[in-house]
Amino acid sequence: MLTEQSAATVRATLPAVGGAIGEITERFYTRLFDAHPALLRDLFNRGNQAAGTQRQALAGSIAAFATHLLDHPDRRPDAMLARIAHKHASLGVAPEQYDVVHEHLFAAIAEVLGEAVTPEVAAAWDEVYWLMANALIAIEKRLYEEGGGPGLRPWEVVERVEETADVVTLRLRPTDGGPVAGFRAGQYVSVGVTLPDGARQIRQYSLSGAPGEAVRQITVKRVHGAATPDGEVSHHLHAHVRPGAVLELSEPYGDLVLSGAPDTPLLLASAGIGVTPMVAMLAGLAAGGHRAPVTVVHGDRSPAEHALRADHTAWAGKLPDASVHLFYERDAGPGTRTGLVDLADIAVHPGTRAYLCGPLPFMRAVRAQLTAKGVAPADIHYEVFGPDLWLAGG
Repeated sequence: MLTEQSAATVRATLPAVGGAIGEITERFYTRLFDAHPALLRDLFNRGNQAAGTQRQALAGSIAAFATHLLDHPDRRPDAMLARIAHKHASLGVAPEQYDVVHEHLFAAIAEVLGEAVTPEVAAAWDEVYWLMANALIAIEKRLYEEGGGPGLRPWEVVERVEETADVVTLRLRPTDGGPVAGFRAGQYVSVGVTLPDGARQIRQYSLSGAPGEAVRQITVKRVHGAATPDGEVSHHLHAHVRPGAVLELSEPYGDLVLSGAPDTPLLLASAGIGVTPMVAMLAGLAAGGHRAPVTVVHGDRSPAEHALRADHTAWAGKLPDASVHLFYERDAGPGTRTGLVDLADIAVHPGTRAYLCGPLPFMRAVRAQLTAKGVAPADIHYEVFGPDLWLAGG
């Protein structure tokens, strides 16, 4: 994909660029928001910017893409690109915004690396950037065509359910009375709200209801910050949104969706609020008459903090060959286990396809256990809520 000359230049300069990529992305966002403050106010997640996680995710994706071009010159990292494109499409990212990013990213590279950025180096990394950008633009164009175009649509909250002390489910219908498009279990929607300071912030929430319902259902955990800020949008939804309120929703996006043959054994592993796409998947499997084995694994702090617990176990119970394994750090009752998720004595069927959602340490641990049990890495799929720091962590 890269020209021979550019590949040689990128290979030679990748250690320097990679070593400085954190500083480069920090300079990039500073320049971008100084020039376009509305992007921070109305598009980018201010919490992720304050915590630095968006910078880490951008740095990781750039480094991963460049490394892939060098190691696998004849194929694109389509899985990584699809994940990014789905998130961009849910936010309504437009092709012209890639020009804005290019301007400030390459200015940041020049500021950080100085004289090391010769015309040859600049041209090589320019080629990397536009290979990635144009691939994303093409994928996003297809997603918009399939989903009816970018943009958010007003939806009215018709029901609110308090799941736990910090988790609420909202059910919504479009205010225009129009049709509700179908979605694939595991997908999410972007939700836009106007905060008290006038900022229009957007967040993604998994659809936690059954595919095919006439309403959209999202389940929101109130994010309490420790080393990071409290979740602006999650706190707003918990404190202010009641039936009759109107929110803006995108069409469904996301690539953590069930695939494979109907007779493929499945394992759905979640922790905490990562249960939300798994509940939708179980509902979809039950509705579709899935007959192959399904192993359900979930970890939480306690049964009282297990959001959607009744739905989680009820949908699994509608499957003819499902096993449910629940792990709680405290207050584990009969039929559940105390401690963190451990697959040591859980049977994993040959040919299993696994789907993971939860905190990164949980997903890394489960992935390692699954590969040790013989599950092919290509058959392990995951969803990260927020910036994808799995790439940033290598």
